[in-house]
Amino acid sequence: MDAARLEHIRTWQHRYVDQRKYAGSSLLINRNGEEHYFHAAGQRNIAEELPFTRDTVTRIYSMTKPVTSLALMLLLERGLVHLDMPVSEFLPEFKDMRCLVDGATEIAQTKPCRSPTLHELLTHTSGLSYPFNPGILPEEMSKTDLMFKPSQGALAARVEELAALPLAFEPGQRWEYSVGIDVIGRVIEVVTGESLGAMLKREIFDPLGMDRTGFRSLEITGNLLASLYSPLSGDAMALNDARQGADSLRLIDSYDDTPFDTAEMHSGGGGLLSTIDDYMRFAELIRLRGSLGKDHLISPQIVDFMCQNHLPGDIASMGPQSFAEQPMDGMGFGLGGAVVLDPARARCPGSVGDFSWGGMASTFFWVDPILDLSVVFFTQLAPSSSYSSRAELKALVHGAVTR
Repeated sequence: MDAARLEHIRTWQHRYVDQRKYAGSSLLINRNGEEHYFHAAGQRNIAEELPFTRDTVTRIYSMTKPVTSLALMLLLERGLVHLDMPVSEFLPEFKDMRCLVDGATEIAQTKPCRSPTLHELLTHTSGLSYPFNPGILPEEMSKTDLMFKPSQGALAARVEELAALPLAFEPGQRWEYSVGIDVIGRVIEVVTGESLGAMLKREIFDPLGMDRTGFRSLEITGNLLASLYSPLSGDAMALNDARQGADSLRLIDSYDDTPFDTAEMHSGGGGLLSTIDDYMRFAELIRLRGSLGKDHLISPQIVDFMCQNHLPGDIASMGPQSFAEQPMDGMGFGLGGAVVLDPARARCPGSVGDFSWGGMASTFFWVDPILDLSVVFFTQLAPSSSYSSRAELKALVHGAVTR
């Protein structure tokens, strides 16, 4: 990677801070398993003037999804699940499902439908949704803030509440970003007989040395947890009612009063906290196709399967009406993350087959098997749709790869 071109990335990070788009950020780039770039800019806490550092802890939100998906793949390779199994085989509350009729104008206009499969939950084709999406089901979900937040109790109870609602459409009919991987987290709990957090720690975090990753703020984290900011005047997650505020960095959550300190919810779709080095260990596991030194945490064939496109075409071809963490044209979806099918149609530099996802606080990672590249970007600004930082970053990183 070209050192002079890497300096463009450093300048870009500081420009976002100087323009008060981000309070701070960190970026880590590995190529061929070696670190080629790390830089942190700005602050993790503006009020206390605390710097954004390598050991800063962030809310990774939906970057939890690939981790939970990998956990289900561990159960898959042990013969404990297969992906065509309906979720009702594990969670009986999903047995007698209903979905909205085509053209429905209210939540009561439903018809019977089958239970979504594990595969549909993983690929956002289940008929579930998020409260911040447009539509009748999201509106109903927003009435009870059905978001699997750290302060919303145990996972089992929230999933039962979700199952009482109809699906937005018949499973498999289209793509809609959803809480499906939160439901997968509950499936993992039922299969293993332990909490999702305990299973992830034993099976993934401990083997990878990810000792600063979990659903609760660790006692040793202290003020290392970055503050969360938003340019919106209202709820930073209420994208249907987004209103720009006078302050581009309005404080949403801080280490000294955060629900993550007492989190009971183990949200497989968005609940993890992590550091940039911890998450790079996960990204490197994907790049190395499950390798853990001389051993494998998971088989290379299963990782390859996870990182393939599992849709019949790109996301755009499946009629999405929802928010997404990535472009939809030229992008497929694997198990827990997006897969580049055509960089030109995605209108962003990249390699065919690169696997990625981001989080609502503007965090982002990708693994490029062609360039042997792993990239993790951390910041804390919600929503992630506020700026075009991900496309800019991909162009900057690809611009620095000269051979």
